[in-house]
Amino acid sequence: MTTPIPAAPFTDPAPEQRLERAAAALAAHGFTVEVLEDAAAARTRIKALIPEGAGVFTGASETLRLSGIDEDINGSGRYDAIKPRALAMDRATQADDIRRLLADPDVIVGSVNAVTETGSLVIASGSGSQLPGYAGGADRAIWVVGAQKVVPDLDTALRRVEEHCLPLESARTQEAYGWPSAINRLLILNAEHRPGRGTVLLLREAIGF
Repeated sequence: MTTPIPAAPFTDPAPEQRLERAAAALAAHGFTVEVLEDAAAARTRIKALIPEGAGVFTGASETLRLSGIDEDINGSGRYDAIKPRALAMDRATQADDIRRLLADPDVIVGSVNAVTETGSLVIASGSGSQLPGYAGGADRAIWVVGAQKVVPDLDTALRRVEEHCLPLESARTQEAYGWPSAINRLLILNAEHRPGRGTVLLLREAIGF
């Protein structure tokens, strides 16, 4: 019987060897992967990867918020930022327009809950609003991933989602909206079929959930 991995590794940055193993597996599955030093480097890289004026949707992400990437995209005026546009629309009368707007942006930027050393990305969501873009609706997808999210395999990734990410996200949504979060939808990306569509910026530091 396998001894469960304790919760601590879910917050500890993976060492270089494990980062490189995950990066190699993702690349073998069709993702473009860059191993960067920290969130500041990712912030600079994002600006180079996304052309000015592109329609960009940011998935809910503590990584993007803490790094400043969310503000760069949604508040700088450099891009056609989709999230502020959607938030300004009437959810009662424009629900279909909002749904379509979020589902097929030029670029979607976000993070993941776990990346496996076998080359899979795991994303859990309460509303599912970011998942269509991640899965294929967006022309390009970029994920910024802290080193603590690297896990050995899919079983451990799902444990990380349930035991580590959900309690933290529930605390955040309870404070922000007055209700807990839930794993209502779960997306597992095992490969990217179109070269250049999916980019993973894998950081050496821990950031986000």
